[in-house]
Amino acid sequence: MLNIALFGPPGAGKGTQSKTLIEKYNLTYIATGDILRQEILDGTPLGMEAKDIIDKGGLASDEIIVQILENRILANPDSNGILFDGFPRTVVQAYILEGLLLKLNTSLMCMLSLEVPEEELIQRMLERGKTSGRADDKEDVIKFRLQEYQDKTFPVAGFYSQKKKFFPINGVGKQEDVLKRLTKAIEKNLENVWLNIVLFGPPGGGKGTQAKKLAEKYNLVYISTGELLRKEIESNTEMGKIAKTFMEKGDIVPDEIAIRLIEGKIKMNPNAKGFIFKGYPSNIVQAYILDGLLQRLGTSVTGMLEITSTTLQSIKRLSARAKTESARVYDLDPEIIIHRLEVYEKKAPKVAEYFQKQNKFSSVSGEGNADEVFQRLSLSVESLMKKIR
Repeated sequence: MLNIALFGPPGAGKGTQSKTLIEKYNLTYIATGDILRQEILDGTPLGMEAKDIIDKGGLASDEIIVQILENRILANPDSNGILFDGFPRTVVQAYILEGLLLKLNTSLMCMLSLEVPEEELIQRMLERGKTSGRADDKEDVIKFRLQEYQDKTFPVAGFYSQKKKFFPINGVGKQEDVLKRLTKAIEKNLENVWLNIVLFGPPGGGKGTQAKKLAEKYNLVYISTGELLRKEIESNTEMGKIAKTFMEKGDIVPDEIAIRLIEGKIKMNPNAKGFIFKGYPSNIVQAYILDGLLQRLGTSVTGMLEITSTTLQSIKRLSARAKTESARVYDLDPEIIIHRLEVYEKKAPKVAEYFQKQNKFSSVSGEGNADEVFQRLSLSVESLMKKIR
């Protein structure tokens, strides 16, 4: 997801620029003040709780704010991401936002800070006050708000600077010029967003063939746990010896082995633009593991593409492969083939549901020749690319 925090002092032009950015990138707009007022207007339980506090002269708690934010984000599953206007305002809220986005299996891509000299900020808001009727557009209030920004809000810049996600943007000049600077910064950040695809489907569905072709076409690193394990077996390593006893029976290899192999492959490709995972995750536990592994690297699964195939088609393909040089040990025994298909049918629905809930799952028909399937998969990949880039 394309998650951006638009930062800067009062009068920097965040609201004006937000309107264009949310349309350009199909983002959900979140300004905590606006959505809090809307919750109160709509009479929601959270809105009434906040109103009770505000009416007594207090401020809505972070606990209320984070619940409202989560509800707003979940209400817009089809957007490409979120534009936060004026949030987070404190370092505490920055930690809250990190946790919230982690819960939603995403993260903040960047914080863009509109930098404007104080003298101009004061002049802008005084001019605005002539027509806005806003009580806070008076010089004494303006100076107080700017001091509050320096004291409480500016430290947030340090929080994201340490994460290398903070980018100052010159906010002086025509609106269209400032917009160009913002857009340039966003596009530069998008270049560093990984495209991570999980290719899913039953044994014999053609995942290996298609994953390699997709990796080549979209400049992704191909990661097949099966291939990595077979190399370990051929090299007679300790991991290979353990894995061999499971693979010969068509069973799933222990997760700690797969994790070490996947992490090793990723570390070998520090300049990668993304990865395509074939054969992993194959169960719900592995789905959590992969998400956790990628989160540590500051990224996540972009999408899962399922290649659908009938049981009969899978059996035919695996039986045919057993007669070639590409045969796997587990292709040679019909009972093991059936066992593997049964394991897939048992485990697959939960994995699919896991990514469906994140709006990251889609199916592609495995019918037809390899080129036809590849064309369908390519369309799905390009759809995913539009979402993140």
